[in-house]
Amino acid sequence: MSSIITNFEVIIVGGSYAGLSAAMALGRSRRKTLIIDAGDPCNKQTPHSHNFLTQDGVPPAQIASLAKEQVLAYSTVSWQNDAVGKLKKTDNSVEVSTESGASFSGNKLIIATGLTDVLPTIPGFKECWGNSIIHCPYCHGYEYRDQKTGILASGEQAMEMVKLIDHWTKDLTLFLNGKNDLLPEHHELILDKGVRIIDGTIQEVIQEQGKLQYLVMADGSQEYLDALYARVLTQQRIRSIAELGCSLTEMGLLEVDMFGKTKVKGVYAVGDCAHPMRSVATAVYSGNIAGAMINKELIDEDF
Repeated sequence: MSSIITNFEVIIVGGSYAGLSAAMALGRSRRKTLIIDAGDPCNKQTPHSHNFLTQDGVPPAQIASLAKEQVLAYSTVSWQNDAVGKLKKTDNSVEVSTESGASFSGNKLIIATGLTDVLPTIPGFKECWGNSIIHCPYCHGYEYRDQKTGILASGEQAMEMVKLIDHWTKDLTLFLNGKNDLLPEHHELILDKGVRIIDGTIQEVIQEQGKLQYLVMADGSQEYLDALYARVLTQQRIRSIAELGCSLTEMGLLEVDMFGKTKVKGVYAVGDCAHPMRSVATAVYSGNIAGAMINKELIDEDF
């Protein structure tokens, strides 16, 4: 069994936008910081990042690569290519074990692991996810403005999604995918807005290199689309988060205050794992705030 490396003030689990942003704040605060990352960001298929000042239209991987280069220029910040296995909280520190067998200990912990998207088992869906099957109009809506667009949703969520996406395009079709659970008043309102409603089940997504061509329905009909919005299920990437004692919200996100602090002393959470607005800009913001707050917390403890 490997020994625990203990000379870190802060350990950041997850080295994407939120984790790197926190690390920059900590590096500039001269804090001994370790970033542990497995290199599997949830937006790896997304071709371009949008709605982020100075980086609009830049590939997410390019943003992350430059960010990593800049962060590691600070001598107190180091990087471990690895996947996290377990997290353990003691009275005054946190221990992180990785899948390769390494173990690290630090005074503070930042969870920046994002979320795992639980995609529908529809052939072709995965290949389009993040490209032409999308989750957020603020990230992708402008590029698909006024185009033939579908929404995959049901129940109350369907009503809210139709209301939102109708702002970007009027050529809308709502796909209930066999779940006809719309309230009668919502069903009538959606039709009155000129939105088609299709009850049938989606059998397959026909695509070319991630670009949606059309949907094949269970009855054999075809529905041609340029884009499809879908709110998929998500789950936390690290199951051992619960063992830390952190609370989850009704949405399954880590419960934090405005500074990213969880209810567990010394543990913060930033980015998608704790915030409902899944975007690069939000991740960078939340990481920056948490990094500064942890530095202040360490100063207060040592002074």
